[in-house]
Amino acid sequence: MQQEAGSAPHAVSRLRSTRLLRSTRPFLARGGPKGARCGGCRLLPSHCLCAHRPVRATHAGICLIMHEHEALKPSNTGWLIADVVPDTLAFEWSRTAPDAAMLAALQDPQWKPYLVFPGEFVEPSRVISALPPAEVQQSSGKRPLFILLDATWSEARKIFKKSPYLAQMPVLSLQPEQVSRYALRRSRREDHLCTAEVAALCLQQSGDTDAAAALELWFDVFSDHYLRAKQQLPADWSDAQHQQLLALGGAAAKAATPA
Repeated sequence: MQQEAGSAPHAVSRLRSTRLLRSTRPFLARGGPKGARCGGCRLLPSHCLCAHRPVRATHAGICLIMHEHEALKPSNTGWLIADVVPDTLAFEWSRTAPDAAMLAALQDPQWKPYLVFPGEFVEPSRVISALPPAEVQQSSGKRPLFILLDATWSEARKIFKKSPYLAQMPVLSLQPEQVSRYALRRSRREDHLCTAEVAALCLQQSGDTDAAAALELWFDVFSDHYLRAKQQLPADWSDAQHQQLLALGGAAAKAATPA
């Protein structure tokens, strides 16, 4: 289904609104396109994608624990996850006062949380490289909840080290074969994927392959529009990725109900 005008804001959008209420001065995004932005997709109105948001129902959920500035950044890709996956939760990280709603969500009996983090920084006994088989997941009566630390790498390591509520959680260590396609911010390492790319890999693990493909496509088209707006180039809907996104307009309404 396509996003309808006036539809309720998702978790990252609500977090951004809350964060702006606390701001004492305007947040100035660096390096992105200049001008007024759409409140739904954060792009310039001339490059808006809101009418083509490929929402997908999923078996798994995503929980974003975000550094304080991430929800404000137009280039943040956690927003894209919430665009596609309705069962996305988003909370701002605090070292001294963790969000009570976040702690309650991590204890919610419907979820089996997995912290997604590189295994090389974790004691081996906590690390898994893949989810249990589907039949084991179903027998537990719980749905996977992927915990993603949405921050720069140095910030994410700080969140990992200074969050006691994450200390006993199983750690899903992904081994991606591809290099990152993220071009909206600089990274020193090609093997560091952005948050949306990691979420797509997680959704593949949970069997949500349709949602994983939709998120990857949404990420690619958003990145293209963001960079074109920055370069003062018009959006180009003629390429294969844009045509695929247009084709999802009808298919998205057929999203399966989560198990």
